[in-house]
Amino acid sequence: MGIVATLTNPSNILTAFIALVTFATIITLASPALRDNNLEGRLKSVANRREELRRRARQNIAQRGGATSGASTLRHQDEGLYKNVVERLQLSRLLEDPKVVENLAQAGFRGPRPVSTFYFFRFVAPFVFAAVVGLYLNVVNDFGLLPIQKLCACMAALVLGYYAPNVYISNIAQKRRESIVAAFPDSLDLLLICVESGMSIEAAIQKVGAEVGSSSMELAEEMSLLTAELSYLPDRRLAYENFARRTNHPGIKSVATAMIQAERYGTPLGAALRVMAKENRDLRLSAAEKKAAALPAQLTVPMILFFLPVLFVMILGPAVMRVQDIVGKH
Repeated sequence: MGIVATLTNPSNILTAFIALVTFATIITLASPALRDNNLEGRLKSVANRREELRRRARQNIAQRGGATSGASTLRHQDEGLYKNVVERLQLSRLLEDPKVVENLAQAGFRGPRPVSTFYFFRFVAPFVFAAVVGLYLNVVNDFGLLPIQKLCACMAALVLGYYAPNVYISNIAQKRRESIVAAFPDSLDLLLICVESGMSIEAAIQKVGAEVGSSSMELAEEMSLLTAELSYLPDRRLAYENFARRTNHPGIKSVATAMIQAERYGTPLGAALRVMAKENRDLRLSAAEKKAAALPAQLTVPMILFFLPVLFVMILGPAVMRVQDIVGKH
């Protein structure tokens, strides 16, 4: 009965209520000071989560790559005859070219293996060209050339073989660049639509890369690579600069610069893409007009060699045949 009387005493109930309110007030006021607001720890947790997502993405890509090509890693392995020859003869130092990686990337060859292949053929091609020319001139047909002239022809073949790999890479890079530039203005329009619809720039580039593959596989590949670099590189500016460097076109370089400035200064990306899309369409139109303007000059020699003789035969042929008939009768 004493405990019940104590619990039901109004003064005790009021005292307990006041103590509870006081305790809640103290906890409320002291909670900001007691709360752990360690920015470094929060950033570390975000970085750990990012690394975990990257690790899962790498595993998924490696599994897809292994299912299609039997590979178990994303890293390109440079092994084989070309690598051994280049390392033993130190061709990368003997035939050093500071722009070989950039030129191969513009042609669509990435990784260490194309570099070793390039140096190997740059070393072998001069001897092959010179041997072929020497055998032809000495065995098949010498064209009446003197020995010194044959030697000069072999030396010319040697020089031609040294520059042949560069010419081959340049031709592939040129064709690849033309394919990219032809589809780039349309891809910018699609990118503008995706960005203005609310998509992030990474998702928009990935979506446009998937859609533009039917018209230009090269551009789809470059956009997929740009998406990967935006996700993994520490500075997004490097991804845009690498994209411009691989394509090596003024219009694409200006687009990359505009996207870098838009992210750095917070300018509207949609407006920049709209302007860049118009400029790239104008560049494509001016290139077409340039080809059309050069067409009459290019057709002059074929017309002189092929069209005019046929035209003269068609016009003068009947007259010549009639004159021959008249002369034959007399």
